[in-house]
Amino acid sequence: MNEEIELILEEAKDQMQAAMSHLEKAFAKIRAGKASPIMLSTVQVDYYGSMTPLSQVANVNTPDARTLAVQPWEKSMLQEIEKAILNANLGFNPMNNGDLIIISVPPLTEERRRDLVKQAKAESEDAKIGVRSARQEANKELKKLEISEDVLKDAEADVQELTNSFIAKIDDALKLKESEIMKV
Repeated sequence: MNEEIELILEEAKDQMQAAMSHLEKAFAKIRAGKASPIMLSTVQVDYYGSMTPLSQVANVNTPDARTLAVQPWEKSMLQEIEKAILNANLGFNPMNNGDLIIISVPPLTEERRRDLVKQAKAESEDAKIGVRSARQEANKELKKLEISEDVLKDAEADVQELTNSFIAKIDDALKLKESEIMKV
């Protein structure tokens, strides 16, 4: 019987970890004033008729904290990449100098910072929902097992402990992201 309980706990932990990983990816896309190649991760370029991620047709790097440089592997792709960045609606104004595309990342306004904090809070709430649904699923699976009331209570307590630890991790990640966004 204990093996089944361990399996259920392990599955719940994996689901909670997946929610945490999703949150980390979502936070990486929320810019905090510093330029980062991840900011362009959603850009799709028309590469000879097929939509291709920017990272597969160009090198994206950050020469400094406020600048993104996009260097295409084929010079003929400069206009297509520039068009794709504009069409991605990221609020960037790319400049083409004939060799590479330079994007100045404007400093965030106070209002924009508040909006980004709201976005981060919404993402963390989604992650918490994922963790809670993993807890609910685990408890449902535990109740299906033919185990004594005491063993069930202990197993549910373990699931709750796991849930609490992931909720705390999410809260810590949110605090960190919030301070990163609000730092001028």
